[in-house]
Amino acid sequence: MNAPAGPTPPILVAGVGADGWFGLGERVRAAITACDVLFGSPRQLALVPGGPGERIPWPSPLLPALPGLLAAWEGRRIGVLASGDPMFFGIGVTLARLVGPEALEVHPQPSSASLACARLGWPVAATPVVSAVARRLESVLPELADGRRLLVLSEDEHTPKSLAELLCACGFGGSALTVFDQLGGPAEARRDGTAAGWHHAPGDPLNLVAVRCVADPGAPRRTRLPGLADTAFTGDGQLTKSEVRALTVTALAPAPGELLWDVGGGSGSIAIEWCRTESTCRAVAFERVAARREQIAVNSAALGVPGVVVRGELTAELAGDDGPDPDAIFVGGGLTQPGLFDLCWRRLRPGGRLVANAVTAESEAFLLESRARHGGALRKFQIYRGEPLGGFTAWRPQLPVAQWSVTKPG
Repeated sequence: MNAPAGPTPPILVAGVGADGWFGLGERVRAAITACDVLFGSPRQLALVPGGPGERIPWPSPLLPALPGLLAAWEGRRIGVLASGDPMFFGIGVTLARLVGPEALEVHPQPSSASLACARLGWPVAATPVVSAVARRLESVLPELADGRRLLVLSEDEHTPKSLAELLCACGFGGSALTVFDQLGGPAEARRDGTAAGWHHAPGDPLNLVAVRCVADPGAPRRTRLPGLADTAFTGDGQLTKSEVRALTVTALAPAPGELLWDVGGGSGSIAIEWCRTESTCRAVAFERVAARREQIAVNSAALGVPGVVVRGELTAELAGDDGPDPDAIFVGGGLTQPGLFDLCWRRLRPGGRLVANAVTAESEAFLLESRARHGGALRKFQIYRGEPLGGFTAWRPQLPVAQWSVTKPG
């Protein structure tokens, strides 16, 4: 479609609550009816009274088609309908990233989280929210702690039951669940129960689950701090042990939104612990052994970070690759492989951190040479664990680990 001459009007992004059209203010209703085209779900589009503008339901999948849809109506008044607050896990976030916030005119309604906290008397600012919409439900696991309260945005009507089953499997079967259907609308409904005793039939697809976490007796305690017990990971024993793992992730210094490359992933423990520190941290684990790649994926899901990307051997995977450069790199294997370190160093962004651990004399010698060329800090750890010896306790030494950490010049 050809765009008419003149400046491009901003894209209207209007949040619509469960109370529909009449829950909107006059200004927002006038802006919606003035649009040349409205995009939204069929349910949202059906809420708007008839008008001259064209109405286009979102295609599936949406993200690949979105740039083309906007380009086809460039120069015209585009309206986008969203649920509640468009900037709360909504289409407004995607559009701001795609076209820039200055190209949007956003009119939010109360979010489902605000409405749920209002019903429950919970403080919004202190209540974490996990979205299961187009995401793996296991992402809720790092948020679980005895006595904690959180909200889960459901994918559909089956999410509450799936969440109850997941909580039971992870030692939180006693947790109290409250499911709100159609929050803020005339059909609003509430169902209460526990994860272990959840027998409610599926309700409305538009729902939210409030969770009051109760840990079962003996349930493993898993915080976001690095250093999970070695028994939290399954695999063939190729694992950075708990104490060294805590020191290694600390040296990598994760920050929100940053990307880690875990080279020689083994069981995936470093990538997993990195991602557990903050929900927006990302990681790619490179591992040449297929069975270990499968195990990394299993461990990532079991420990609540199913978004860890698992790839094969680094040099083969990156041949001709132009993906994003990492903020940090951990090299736990393959240090002496020709060209591997140079590739990592070249791809590490300026100001990024590289940490390498060595347990053999050959790889330790490489660390010494690398430190002489690039600077950084060298440390060596010797961990002892108390283990039974007859009727007594003896200190069993673990393999000593040499560690080099360095920041790439900006």
